Amino acid sequence: MIPRELKSIQWMVFLLMSCFIGTTIGSFQAQNHGHNTLTERTTPMPSLGYISPAYFDISIPRNVTALVGKSAYLSCRVRNLGNKTVAWVRHRDIHVLTIGTYTYTSDQRFQTTHHKDTDEWTLHIKWAQPRDAGTYECQISSVPIRSYTVTLSVVVPTASILGGPDLYVDKGSTINLTCAIRFSPEPPAYIFWYHQDEVISYDSTRGGVSVITEKGEVTTSYLLIQDAELTDSGKYSCSPSNADVASVRVHVLNGERPEAMQTGSAGLSSSCVCISILIIISNIYNYLRVCLGLQSLHSGSHLR
Repeated sequence: MIPRELKSIQWMVFLLMSCFIGTTIGSFQAQNHGHNTLTERTTPMPSLGYISPAYFDISIPRNVTALVGKSAYLSCRVRNLGNKTVAWVRHRDIHVLTIGTYTYTSDQRFQTTHHKDTDEWTLHIKWAQPRDAGTYECQISSVPIRSYTVTLSVVVPTASILGGPDLYVDKGSTINLTCAIRFSPEPPAYIFWYHQDEVISYDSTRGGVSVITEKGEVTTSYLLIQDAELTDSGKYSCSPSNADVASVRVHVLNGERPEAMQTGSAGLSSSCVCISILIIISNIYNYLRVCLGLQSLHSGSHLR
């Protein structure tokens, strides 16, 4: 005889097993309702609740150059961010600058903007300074943390006169000075030339002085002084609106031949054609000035 208590336990186990089997069969039938082929019945169901991990778009530039005093923009593009957050960290001192769009530094020059249409997180550094140069990390709050590094370079516009610091030309030849302005995001608003700390006047009675400026990624200004005289010797300076002054010392020789003598003139020795064109333009300009002056005098006398 089986004790009554044992029978009760057996019955409860049976009921539980029956319920489990029934539930499993019912679920299987519901999933395969309306399907008659073996292929359809055995096709695995996609995993539910799976989310692709966040990752960086590596096409975003890793090197950024900014002009001192201007804004610098560092970007990273994060796909499938989900519920994770993005932070910008300065690498040299592991200082957290921003988390999301909130700034976590006392230096309010740092600010992050989220562009939802492109999934980009842009760190904006206002009034960039040389000390801001270095590596920055865009981090995703995943486990482990994923990061995308961007290196910032801060440059200062510079002006230089080719061929310096001392240039030698013969009396009666043409002085050609070339000033190049580099690392400037836009051409300078103006460029002044100085001789012995005085602004060179292109309309002076001396004549034969002209300046031609070519603007571009590297802005170049050419100073031409024809029929060099001994009084044209001295310091010449190029002063752009957005860079420090560059200077060179010109020596006009009267037959001397020092060892440091440079044939021709400064800056344009590699481009004789360019020199010729500039001289021709200068001559035409001076000729037109004379003609217009004579015409003006003739008109005045005619009216009298």
